[in-house]
Amino acid sequence: MDNKNVKGAYELLFITDVANGTEATAATVGKFVGLIEANGEIVDKAEWGKRRLEYPINDKKEGYYTIVTFRSEPAFPAELERLLNIDESVMRTLILKLDEETVEKVIRRAADKAAAAAAAAVEAAPAEEAAEAPVVTEEAAPAETAE
Repeated sequence: MDNKNVKGAYELLFITDVANGTEATAATVGKFVGLIEANGEIVDKAEWGKRRLEYPINDKKEGYYTIVTFRSEPAFPAELERLLNIDESVMRTLILKLDEETVEKVIRRAADKAAAAAAAAVEAAPAEEAAEAPVVTEEAAPAETAE
């Protein structure tokens, strides 16, 4: 049996409490992203970052938004949601089951984003090399040859 047929596609949105600082927020995000990697395949991950909430959650006005699109066994999202609900630094969660058409769009969008980042890195490399190269002015060149 093909693994792709057994696995379902899901999207997780979770909001993390930012009151404990950026290190604690990054640790919480890393913990759950690592858990998803261990139990499935991450298709795309988007960290929206710290945002102001539309309405307060537990008297908090800001939260750190993370969206992870992944494939996993059908039983894993329920366990993931249980673990997210236990963690006190997670303020809200939402897990959606996605159809394959939506997953393919996410994959294309992630590939386009990666290609744009790679193109930007290639364009930035010659500019960095030019900045590191020594600059020889016309005044300095004749003085060196006269010696």
